[in-house]
Amino acid sequence: MSVKLTPYITLEGRAREAIRFYEQAIGAEVLSMVTYGEMPDMPSTFTDDMKSLVAHAKLKVGETELMFSDSPGGAPIQNGKRVTICITTNEVEKSKRIYDALRQGGQVNMPFKEEPFSPGFGDVTDKFGVTFQIYTEMDS
Repeated sequence: MSVKLTPYITLEGRAREAIRFYEQAIGAEVLSMVTYGEMPDMPSTFTDDMKSLVAHAKLKVGETELMFSDSPGGAPIQNGKRVTICITTNEVEKSKRIYDALRQGGQVNMPFKEEPFSPGFGDVTDKFGVTFQIYTEMDS
């Protein structure tokens, strides 16, 4: 079982631009990218422009990673949500335990459940106001 912490950057419709910038500026390599249009159960209210926004991207920078997404529909980002910490494990049960521990006295932003990009994912702001995304890596 492994656990790692990764900065997760959320932007208002500029994730692709930021990814291209970081590829040039710091030699980032795109490992994966999924758009909102590629997600199942996409709301019918999403326009083609909204569907082209980045739902989740992972970049490798040297020995570390950065994760990115656009806020759904390019909506304004709440204070404290532009950069969050992504806790990654390779076991759904471990991810769920971390999620449950962090949500005690905090606020659930997204319930822990299976997502197209992860077998176990959730988003929580702990009692100190720090937002964490708990992400389980898929088996390769």
